[in-house]
Amino acid sequence: MLTITLEPHGAQPLYEQLYRGIRHKIEQGALAAGERLPSKRALASHLKVSVVTVEGAYGQLLAEGYLRSEPKRGFFVQPFEAQSAPAAIPAPPSAAASVKEKSIQYDFTTNAVDTARFPFSTWARLMREVLTQEDSGLLAASHPQGVEELRQAIVRYLGDFRGIQAEPEQIVVGAGSEYLTGLLTQLLGREGGYAVEDPGYRKPARILANNGAQVLPIPLDAQGLRVDLLERSRARVAHVTPSHHFPLGMVMPVTRRRALLSWAGQSEDRYIIEDDYDSEFRFSGRPIPALQSLDTGERVVYLNTFAKSLAPSLRISYMVLPPHLLARYRQELQFYSSTVPSFEQYTLARFMERGHFERHIARMRTLYKGIRDSLLFAAREEGITSHGTFSGAEAGLHLLLQMNNGMTEPELVRRAAEAGVGVYPLSSYYLAPGARSALPTLVMGYARMRGEDMAPAFSLLRKAWALDRP
Repeated sequence: MLTITLEPHGAQPLYEQLYRGIRHKIEQGALAAGERLPSKRALASHLKVSVVTVEGAYGQLLAEGYLRSEPKRGFFVQPFEAQSAPAAIPAPPSAAASVKEKSIQYDFTTNAVDTARFPFSTWARLMREVLTQEDSGLLAASHPQGVEELRQAIVRYLGDFRGIQAEPEQIVVGAGSEYLTGLLTQLLGREGGYAVEDPGYRKPARILANNGAQVLPIPLDAQGLRVDLLERSRARVAHVTPSHHFPLGMVMPVTRRRALLSWAGQSEDRYIIEDDYDSEFRFSGRPIPALQSLDTGERVVYLNTFAKSLAPSLRISYMVLPPHLLARYRQELQFYSSTVPSFEQYTLARFMERGHFERHIARMRTLYKGIRDSLLFAAREEGITSHGTFSGAEAGLHLLLQMNNGMTEPELVRRAAEAGVGVYPLSSYYLAPGARSALPTLVMGYARMRGEDMAPAFSLLRKAWALDRP
């Protein structure tokens, strides 16, 4: 029987200790390719831990490609090659981690927004108003799903701008999408697989795995998540970003959306988690309705956050539960207290009710569009577009740059970092081992950049990548 030494009172959670122990054995060859691992219950009994602990460890190993799962047979070790072993995604600044002599001067990270344009004076005025009018009520425990005023404001916003018809009772407000995703794992159950987009934003996969779910990476095509592969995966829940995929940038067309809804409708325990994280920032064409607006079978849970539209530190996100899931939530999970202070909820509610949120989004959309245009102009002026192609400019706060100058992704990233420019490889967003795009591709966020920074930044990139000036 597989034996891993665990420290019950250690700094790391038990599932992470187990995950790291099994991974180490695979990397060292102690567990051979094709070897079958003990069942979750058998290993849990042997190690005297919960089945959830083993599920969390196995789920993370599946997500990172160390294991494969075969229905009704169990878990098997995947072939491992040291030079291509999956590694944790580095934080964005790590593009320059090996460059000691020069710091990053221009950073195209996607993990930031322009907080300098936050409407501080308006927000401060509303905070003072809330303090005066709500008084001691701010100190009382709020409704577990969030204060009524904020849920009403969210419902009106969703109806006006996302085509979603919902009631305030269906809204659950929480401190970040991470917290709400954890709640959903409990609500929807850990049994069966959770499909995630590959490539995609890595955090949801890690959160699902850490909550004991089996994560199943599903490849994409030009229309988004491949429903044919989803059918074969035996997944029960699919986490998707149909309005604007990160990082590839495509919008899922209505035919693919209906196919996805059809997949969910084939079984009573199938669901779709629609992550609509940056739907506000669309620069051309008509607004894209949410997938949830097409759902007639109560299969879609809508998830969104104010992290991109206002500020990451606000830590206010929300989800819209279908009526039957709302009943289950209230029966099983409503004992959880609200994780967002009432003070911030009342302030945000007034900010939305009085039109400040809509005006702020309009201003930021104009600002970001100008920065994007400056980026594309500077890239053309410096000859970058003679050796590469941009895509994804219609929406969101990042672009893809596909390069064809003979350099690999790691080389492009390293040389850029040596020149003082942070750019990030698309390959780091893939979950399946060895998966990558046909040509070296970089993910370039611009929300934290200024328009006047683009010319010097791309001048440095042209020199770092040894490109001829036009």
